[in-house]
Amino acid sequence: MASLRTIKRRIVSVKNTRKITRAMKMVAAARLRRAQQRITDLRPYAIKTAELLASVASRVDSEEDLHPLLRRREEKRVLIVVLTSDRGLAGGFNASICKRAFRMWKEFEAQGKKVSFAIVGRKGGDYFRRRDADIEKVFHGVFENLTSAKAGEVGRYIVDRYVAEDLDSAYIVYNRFQSAISQIVTVEEVLPVKITADAAASTTDYIYEPNKKALLERLLPMYMETVSFRALLDSVASEHGARMTAMDNATRNASDMIDRLTLQYNRARQAAITKELMEIIGGAEALKG
Repeated sequence: MASLRTIKRRIVSVKNTRKITRAMKMVAAARLRRAQQRITDLRPYAIKTAELLASVASRVDSEEDLHPLLRRREEKRVLIVVLTSDRGLAGGFNASICKRAFRMWKEFEAQGKKVSFAIVGRKGGDYFRRRDADIEKVFHGVFENLTSAKAGEVGRYIVDRYVAEDLDSAYIVYNRFQSAISQIVTVEEVLPVKITADAAASTTDYIYEPNKKALLERLLPMYMETVSFRALLDSVASEHGARMTAMDNATRNASDMIDRLTLQYNRARQAAITKELMEIIGGAEALKG
């Protein structure tokens, strides 16, 4: 059995760890509330942009006027954009995204397609570098004070690669935020831009100045930046939710461990006291004899 001093040191160590995990949980909870509010604030803008884009795109007069981001090509070259975090201690947040993107990679390769990656977050970069993936771009520091300008860099990179015809399709893999305890790994095809039938069926029309083609030239890149920003905000909220849950579980586990160690300490102390009493009694009996 471990000595009393060893058990006591372990109890102190676990208590210190519990303080850290409890503090990290509180920080993650505060950041999660702010991230949720940012998602809520962006949603009306994103919805209206998508509606406007669908309305304009569905009324393009000819195939020649169709914007390059709307044109579909035979899918031979695929870009997978993986959104992970820069830090760990978030449960299975990063592992679930990386595993899903890895499966996509192997599935596309099995179909004879060339796959390359653009990575947001250090964890994803480390994961795919170890597996010798073709990483075109790693975005650093995006999640530090995330802004629409930083999200725009990601969106513009995808757009420029597609317009240059360096790829035929682009997918974003990220964790979509559902609740603090539920994050859903989501694969979203972002290029070519898809116009849903419901959106295109809108009866609202507009007066276009100077023309529809010029409007699409401005509207489509802006839409892609909005899509990237929404996915990044979802990823940030999911990361904070996952970290809050992970730290809550760690705090609970630390409390359980402290209870077990305290019980072990009390038993060891009682055994030591009993042993000392027996030695004293034995000595006294020997003196009597």
